[in-house]
Amino acid sequence: MRVLSEGDILFIIMAVRWTLLLSIVAFIGGGIGGLIVALARTSEFKWLRWLALSYIKVFQGTPLLMQLFLAFFVPGIFGIDVDPWGAAAVGLSLHASAFLGEIWRGSIEVVPRGQSEAAYSLGLTYVPRMFLIIIPQAIRIAIPPTIGFLVQLIKGTSLASIIGFVEITRAAQIINNATFRPFTIFALVALVYFLICWPLSAYSKVMERKLTVASR
Repeated sequence: MRVLSEGDILFIIMAVRWTLLLSIVAFIGGGIGGLIVALARTSEFKWLRWLALSYIKVFQGTPLLMQLFLAFFVPGIFGIDVDPWGAAAVGLSLHASAFLGEIWRGSIEVVPRGQSEAAYSLGLTYVPRMFLIIIPQAIRIAIPPTIGFLVQLIKGTSLASIIGFVEITRAAQIINNATFRPFTIFALVALVYFLICWPLSAYSKVMERKLTVASR
């Protein structure tokens, strides 16, 4: 056991960049997947709706930790080498796509049905109807819950430490194992998470209030 130094604190703080990068990659990947899931959930084809719903139930009904384990270990069964960074990015993206898909599906369905019917009467097929009429209106509705989920996703990146990805939580574990100063180290980590997540949570609530006022 050694003394906690400024270098140790700096090592933990510098690991924040990996937490943020993983969050951004997972959010982008989850956003792409989530859009596909949301469109499938609101599709005219029953089999596509059923497929998307099954996907959502699997990823919402199983722990994120287990999903990360599977993303890390399953490729090895087929002889594919996956590093912790790749496994964490894939696992979190798949997880995010299920939740964002359901959030955005709800936002799409909140748009008055008359909008879709009017577009249909003008001869617009499903794709232009969704991207030109429905989705632009749904985006505004989806912003607050999407930001709220982003906060959960940022906190969820801490679980990537279990497969060896060195983000802020894993960096804190490494330093704590060497210095045995858990209160100081993990209080710092908690403060960093708070400084990242609280502004996003506050912004989400502001947007939600604006949306409520505008809809009256």
